[in-house]
Amino acid sequence: MTENDIKENLSKVLSDLADAAKASGRRPEDVRLCAVSKFHPQEEILAAARAGQVLFGENRVQEAYSKFTELAAIGGDPLELHIIGTLQLNKVKKAVEIASCIQSVDREEVLAEIEKRASALGKSIKILFEMHTGEESKAGYEDEVALYASLENCAKGLYPHVIPSGLMTMAPFTENEVLVRKSFSTLRQLREKIGRDYPSLPVTELSMGMSGDYKLAVEEGSTMVRIGTAIFGPRVM
Repeated sequence: MTENDIKENLSKVLSDLADAAKASGRRPEDVRLCAVSKFHPQEEILAAARAGQVLFGENRVQEAYSKFTELAAIGGDPLELHIIGTLQLNKVKKAVEIASCIQSVDREEVLAEIEKRASALGKSIKILFEMHTGEESKAGYEDEVALYASLENCAKGLYPHVIPSGLMTMAPFTENEVLVRKSFSTLRQLREKIGRDYPSLPVTELSMGMSGDYKLAVEEGSTMVRIGTAIFGPRVM
């Protein structure tokens, strides 16, 4: 895909996202775009960056580490990287080194490992708690009990280098709009509940919505959508 193609695609996605926000009675600037660059080369990331995109999301830590450490060495305006894929414990160290946020914290064990690695680096890092709201195959905290145990530990100060910034989910892959909307509304309601129960924690972000369902996500309160193919085209394997 050419640089001009990526620029045009990005412009369209941002325009559609702004329209979706306005149609929902929200401001376009209240919904951020995370451009998912997994399986796409550095050249395409740079093309998007030159078109004004700053925030990128990657699923695989090894791939992200290789691409974004080299991009950092090139110089220019710094890019913001979020890890959005399921995170194995042995990949946490590199994830913490290169990312500003890990969106896929799905269990206490991962949270503790992130704290350990961030502490060693003297770095604070944002995290989102991934919630299971859709298909059986999806990762994430299965219920509020497990999530609240992690929130309680954050509130007690057990993880001083971790900033619990919000929630993330993936809606079920279905054409049934009712089920998709329910997945998103469930996450929004959970965030509201956390805000009441733990007002000291900055759990405000709602990362939900991808290429096929982001308009519904925005209607249900998403503050960040994760879109890849509509910007970069089919995966480059």
